[in-house]
Amino acid sequence: MESSAKLSFARLSPRKTRLVVDMVRGKGIQNALNTLRFSPQPSAKLVSKLLSSAVANAEQKGVADVDRLYVKTIYVNGGTVLKRFVPRAMGRASKIRKPTSHICVVLAEKK
Repeated sequence: MESSAKLSFARLSPRKTRLVVDMVRGKGIQNALNTLRFSPQPSAKLVSKLLSSAVANAEQKGVADVDRLYVKTIYVNGGTVLKRFVPRAMGRASKIRKPTSHICVVLAEKK
């Protein structure tokens, strides 16, 4: 049985978040959470919370053994980009792009 969780419009760069997500793909839940706990990237905390949410969803669905869950699929898509302007010299303005991410995780039981 599979369970999933999604996080939309996270104020994280998709490119940087993919580096964190690639570390936990295919791992068991406890191993993945330990990997994220000691990861220095800011996105590791949000991905860890998302994995915990997916585990809670699995418990609600009635998965027989939560310890046998592993990260079947996890991916990051780019969301909308918030565009801001910062004033510069001589009346000009420069763009500041603030990217967002959509993160999706699917857990499954090992057979």
